[in-house]
Amino acid sequence: MKLSSFYPVIGTTELARSRDFYTRWFGFDITFEADWYISLRRTADDRSVEVALLDYTHETIPADFRKPTQGLILNFEVEDVDALWEEMVVQGGLKAELEIRSEEFGQRHFIVADPSGVLIDVITEIPPTGEFTEQFSAEYTAERFGEQ
Repeated sequence: MKLSSFYPVIGTTELARSRDFYTRWFGFDITFEADWYISLRRTADDRSVEVALLDYTHETIPADFRKPTQGLILNFEVEDVDALWEEMVVQGGLKAELEIRSEEFGQRHFIVADPSGVLIDVITEIPPTGEFTEQFSAEYTAERFGEQ
């Protein structure tokens, strides 16, 4: 099987607010917009990522599954999490669901929520410490952090 695309679709009634959130804070562009579905894409350095927003009450969703998305966390790995913390939370006024912090498992991150309640974990990878160092493959650690 050749997989040509993969992206999350967030079931929400907050289409416009969610669209504005992803375009403002993460630089997504609108590739399709209807009153029940919005497709967003962000392209940089020959790589693209996508997310879509869907009115979960729309008839294309089987009736038993017409519920808002819950329990979803989207990870956004970025070069400078501290700069985004400043921009989004300190200056931008977004509520931090998790304050910025460094984790022994190899992340410096903070969490905010989009208008639909989907958690957005904004992450910069850092070298893991303690017991977590051994849980990464040697190849991954060497690739990411230049360690052998």
